[in-house]
Amino acid sequence: MVEPRNVEDYRRLAAKRLPRMVFDYLDGGAESERGLRRNLAAFETICFEPWRLLDVSQRDLSIELFGRRQPMPLVIAPTGLNGALWPDGDVLLARAAARAGIPFALSTASNATIEDVADRAGGELWFQLYVVQRALAEALTKRALAAGYKTLVLTVDVAVNGKRERDMRNGFAIPFRYSPRAVLDGALHPDWLLRQLRHGLPELANFASAGSHDVNAQAALMNRQMDASFAWDDLKALRDAWPHTLLVKGLLRAEDAEHCIQLGVDGVVISNHGARQLEDVAAPIEKLTTFAGRIDRPILIDSGFRRGADVVKALALGARAVMLGRATLYGLAARGEEGAADVLRILRQEIDTTLALIGCARAADLSPAFIQDGKTANVRPAEAAYGESLMVARA
Repeated sequence: MVEPRNVEDYRRLAAKRLPRMVFDYLDGGAESERGLRRNLAAFETICFEPWRLLDVSQRDLSIELFGRRQPMPLVIAPTGLNGALWPDGDVLLARAAARAGIPFALSTASNATIEDVADRAGGELWFQLYVVQRALAEALTKRALAAGYKTLVLTVDVAVNGKRERDMRNGFAIPFRYSPRAVLDGALHPDWLLRQLRHGLPELANFASAGSHDVNAQAALMNRQMDASFAWDDLKALRDAWPHTLLVKGLLRAEDAEHCIQLGVDGVVISNHGARQLEDVAAPIEKLTTFAGRIDRPILIDSGFRRGADVVKALALGARAVMLGRATLYGLAARGEEGAADVLRILRQEIDTTLALIGCARAADLSPAFIQDGKTANVRPAEAAYGESLMVARA
């Protein structure tokens, strides 16, 4: 078998290994999936304008994020039901992140408990919070704090569940439903089936653990039936209660980001939930320069990132780091921890190559100066400033 050379190669391997209903859960989006296509296509409209005759013989991909230096500008994003892709998927992803020296964000909808990941994975751990029920959210937050998680990521773009038609057609659910179609699908993918049977089918571990067993809460989370009344005053209360770094994920309006910062939030994540909720919204990369021009806290971004060049574009336009969702999940689904780690290696190499080819030796020095004119007209002052610094360096 030819070795995977990029994220798309891993996507193809994942499609071969997983039953159709599981791959569709991983790969699919909302409704007709226009949003999925828009997320990917948005990167094609952004072109580099490289600088030449600069010393790029040594490159530095590291960034500082919330007071910590990390070797590359990536975070593994919170994603649910990773155990359906590979047994112990959450722990394996966290270990791959730790090996790469980057943070891993554990989802509320994980198949491993908050405590289990902390005990077995190591590395820098973040916890992502869905507010399904207020008391339950408070309990999960306290558990994350007690387990040593230093960053809390509140997801705010799931007031109700998006219409994911692939999942609806397949009858995808946790626990798995044993329909004749599902049984046949599993039997046709023996590697996946045997691993699942050997390790036990996945469950929503944070809800089935001691003190949190709540069948109604599990059903609400699977159907994305969140507490739709959660609003600004509740965010302020969460800020007051959480003593460490707090991020708000799922923003597409700069005004919302400004309000979050006013309430004391440490950073924001521009996201359309991987186009899994609402399909007719902008790709996050299209909103980045507006956010960067209006807030002075770290901006993270996700949705549609498949290449190292995509990551470099995001950093040049104002992001501090990129959160990876499907990219590392394709690696996990294809080859477990080693697949996820290899995706991170591939992306690191692509980021490094891109930096060299655009004339930027340090990821921390990326700016709109590296983006072609006409794509970032509202950030010309930053481009001018970078150009002046280059003239000084050349002199």
